[in-house]
Amino acid sequence: MDKVVALCKRRGFIYSSSEIYGGISGFWDYGPLGVELKNNIKKEWWKSMVQLRDDVVGIDASIIMNPKVWIASGHVEAFTDPLIECKRCHLRFRADNKEDIKNHEATHKGKKVEWTEPKTFNLLVKTYLGVTEEEKDPAYLRGEITQGVFVNFKNVLDSSRIKIPFGIAQIGKAFRNEITPGNFTYRSREFEQMELEFFIQPDEKEAETWFSYWKMERMKWYVSLGMKKENLRLREHQPGERAHYAKRAEDIEYKAPFGWSEFEGVHHRGDWDLSRHKLIYKDADSGREFTPWVIETSGGVDRSALFFLLDSYYEDRDRTLLRLHPKLAPYKAAVFPLVANKKELVDVAQKIYDNLRKGLFVSWDDRGNIGKRYAAQDEIGTPYCITVDYQTLEDKTVTIRDRDTTKQHRIKIEKLEDELTRE
Repeated sequence: MDKVVALCKRRGFIYSSSEIYGGISGFWDYGPLGVELKNNIKKEWWKSMVQLRDDVVGIDASIIMNPKVWIASGHVEAFTDPLIECKRCHLRFRADNKEDIKNHEATHKGKKVEWTEPKTFNLLVKTYLGVTEEEKDPAYLRGEITQGVFVNFKNVLDSSRIKIPFGIAQIGKAFRNEITPGNFTYRSREFEQMELEFFIQPDEKEAETWFSYWKMERMKWYVSLGMKKENLRLREHQPGERAHYAKRAEDIEYKAPFGWSEFEGVHHRGDWDLSRHKLIYKDADSGREFTPWVIETSGGVDRSALFFLLDSYYEDRDRTLLRLHPKLAPYKAAVFPLVANKKELVDVAQKIYDNLRKGLFVSWDDRGNIGKRYAAQDEIGTPYCITVDYQTLEDKTVTIRDRDTTKQHRIKIEKLEDELTRE
């Protein structure tokens, strides 16, 4: 974990937010490579969940909504964590986070730690809107992106031809006043979600079919992008740990250095949300009116990015590399002139670079020797390195090197883009 955290800072994946002022707990900034990794994750999710499906459409709802949304959804009343406080130093922790509590007790070196009784702590982040201080109205930053879908349910139906069963997908930021953010970006106060709300007939058999379908689809998606099967598992929630809206829930968990950790949930939300917002569906063929049930998939972009980084990290003899799937890697390829002081090599390499970056995100590197350039690209996960050498000037071929195997072969310049985009 420490090595990946260090790599993220050193290579420009993730920085502590407002670091020059000491940072702020639970907030993170994504650097030049980190933002590309996140964008690629979101792009692949959107492609699989919306672009390639006829039964799902997308929206992008606002972060701040009418506060009545959060009252109706139950979040103002039930979106809470149990909070306890150390009577010795007055630090606060989630009562259900046994590891943090144990670690804190250890810092007191054998002295007995007394805790307050658990108190409920609402996770919604409150803000205020208005022109003057005296006239500001309270509002909330959304604690989940889900409700933006539900309050737009009727709008989507009225403006499209979609029919049940169908889904509405969304990617966006959410905010939670986490008591103890930690484990790098895993538990943050500002984070990004990618969610699908899939609307079905109110029928238990159909709900079971779709619940099983979506949990397996989501597991397959992570594996298809290179995450190792042995590092993934499904864990079903027990009745006492389900969210207030869930009739059933299963988590997709990753075997992280800090233990098995959830980064996507599949939930059977029943009619909780639409009934609270007093929304119904009318079947165009039968005229029947009913409140649909919802099967939800809710994944964390930040958590997925962290686990893709952890899963792809390797130390191979004298080099460190990220074996990121080419679809996720920030750069798809790097282009090198063999040496930087030979104009004819640099000109050809520059032309290749300019042509490739019209359709792909590629890197240019002419610093130092070729071995150091390979090492730098390996460490940031670039799948292929393209070198323009003296033979290029003779036969218009370049050397292309594979990150994972380090094997090299020559290829015609005109075939480079096809080689790099081959799936």
